[in-house]
Amino acid sequence: MTESATEHPPKARINRAVIFILITVFLDMVGFGIIIPVLPALIGAVGHVTLGEAAVIGGWMAAGYSLAQFLSGPFLGNLSDRYGRRPLLLLAIFGLGVDFLLHALAPTLGWLFLGRILAGFCGASWVIANAFIADITPPEERGRAFGLMGAAFGLGFVIGPALGGLLGEFGPRVPFYVAAVVSGLNLIYGLFVLPETLAPENRRRFDWRRANPFGAFKVFRSYPGVLPLCAVMAMFFFFSSVYPAIWPFWGKANFGWSEAMVGLTLAVFGVVMAVFQGLLTGPAVKLWGEFRVAVIGLLCAAIAATGYGFVGSLSMVVVLMLVHGPEGFVHPMLTAILSSRVPENAQGELQGGISAITNLAMLAGTVFFAQIFGWFMRPEAANPTPDVPYFVAGAGLVLTLLAMIRATRKEQS
Repeated sequence: MTESATEHPPKARINRAVIFILITVFLDMVGFGIIIPVLPALIGAVGHVTLGEAAVIGGWMAAGYSLAQFLSGPFLGNLSDRYGRRPLLLLAIFGLGVDFLLHALAPTLGWLFLGRILAGFCGASWVIANAFIADITPPEERGRAFGLMGAAFGLGFVIGPALGGLLGEFGPRVPFYVAAVVSGLNLIYGLFVLPETLAPENRRRFDWRRANPFGAFKVFRSYPGVLPLCAVMAMFFFFSSVYPAIWPFWGKANFGWSEAMVGLTLAVFGVVMAVFQGLLTGPAVKLWGEFRVAVIGLLCAAIAATGYGFVGSLSMVVVLMLVHGPEGFVHPMLTAILSSRVPENAQGELQGGISAITNLAMLAGTVFFAQIFGWFMRPEAANPTPDVPYFVAGAGLVLTLLAMIRATRKEQS
């Protein structure tokens, strides 16, 4: 039997629930990353297309994923503000397990598109997970808490692509059967350990205007300083979406990477991100503060993106991944700053709005960068090259850094 939110579950159970939340966020990222190494082969086998054409199709699939998160994030966030975090989170986990099975059985590209859309809807569970963390964490500790969430994302990005790459050697569908089993086990675990953290007195009536992803932008106008930082968040996710959009296709075109090698490189990248987010976020915030840590992350992100366009060997790719690591600070820092600017009873709405913004940006970004890759990889192109998207992303991240400085200029003066 689940404790009432008014009874304040014991600390030991809260700790177990936090572990469950981190596992859930981890599995969300596994679901996102597991398809990346096998995507070129899966699209090619099902659709019988070239690498450049597969990249464009993959971009549209990623856009479908982001569109689903864009539409569902505010909806789920506001539902959780009305009915609590527990039922919505468990429902999303159940749906994610069903989605893994759908990917494993998909016979056509249309079914793969449907699977990506369902994955996006269920992947919006991180909105509720963030609201859960905000419920139980004092404002001054949220930077560190969201850093741990980022570490779970990073670890998921280690296991997901690595699992997809290794199991993909036995067939592009095998990783999804394994992920479905893991997701089912997590659901069973959650049924026993996840308490409700939103007290009845802190709940509010569900409002379709608030659940409208576009309406979230209007609501944010009532909170000073939120909209400019939302714009920074959107720019960051737009330009950093170059990686999920083209990484496996770029690796195959530039270096002839196999599925296993794509998964290995993404696993290394995930380890670097997890180290920065999980181990270094707290010390960095204490030393420099949230704003400066975000600026450092954006600067490193711009340098890394530009650098990938110039690399000529795997060893240089690994070096750039180390430079790339502080980018992992950006999302948790922006989230922490934004969470401190809205009231406690609007944290679910805030996280839903952030989801809408970031996923709309990723929707546009993945299509944008996939189209650039496909255009410059055309057989009839004068000098076919897979590197142009990284130069564009690097320039865009410089603009994002300048926007961040401008958005917080008054506070830092």
